[in-house]
Amino acid sequence: MITNQVHIDQMGNQVIVPNKPLRIVSLVPSQTELLYSLGLTDEVVGQTLFCIHPKVMHLVQPRIGGTKKLDLDKIRALNPSLIIGNKEENTREQIEELQKEFPVWMSDIQTLNQALEMISSIGDLVQKQAKAQEISSQILSDFNGLVRTETPQKCLYLIWREPWMAAGNNTFINDLLERMGLQNAMSHLPTRYPAISAKEIEMAEPNCVFLSSEPYPFKEKHLAELKNICPHAQIKLVDGELFSWYGSRLLHSAKYLKNLQDDLF
Repeated sequence: MITNQVHIDQMGNQVIVPNKPLRIVSLVPSQTELLYSLGLTDEVVGQTLFCIHPKVMHLVQPRIGGTKKLDLDKIRALNPSLIIGNKEENTREQIEELQKEFPVWMSDIQTLNQALEMISSIGDLVQKQAKAQEISSQILSDFNGLVRTETPQKCLYLIWREPWMAAGNNTFINDLLERMGLQNAMSHLPTRYPAISAKEIEMAEPNCVFLSSEPYPFKEKHLAELKNICPHAQIKLVDGELFSWYGSRLLHSAKYLKNLQDDLF
């Protein structure tokens, strides 16, 4: 006999979920990877086009569209007993449509602490509490060992080109920058991902500029372009997944950030 449990997601929604959901659709790449890290190879029945880790599952699992352009009919055909999404990654309209038909658990993550809460909560959802605790404890331990840079450095983290867009305040990326001891050069702006001009970048006078590998695929050829705008800054290509994926990929983030600190300072 299947029993149900009531869970409260990170947006405050009450979600009634089977005690052991056997058909899970994940709408967010970082959370999809977490589900596989929890050992749910058979239970995950659908994922997005951008759920690329682990590669073997990316190749074989049914795709249900992009994070912001979900194919609702494909999701319905999979008849999920649980859908897991995210406030920022997915669109409100599509999530509300799915909530009319299926249990939808939503995350809302702007800090490392909220990411750890998400990992624990998903562990509860899928009856993998011990493994979730193991993952979150290791992540916390790794980040507790990350020493902040002593001399404040102003950092610009770019996520897009034409127009230039940066990670601003109240973002997960901003929280990780602060944990490195870096001051976000655009944290004073009111929007979370502001579009900025080359002049604004120049006037910010950042000590370092990080060019993220996602969502815009910055490459070596873009380094010179930024060097012309910020001739005195250190310009670095950085792994966007390790700055913005808030699931089990965080197991690799603290070491990466430490190596980046050593390289810069």
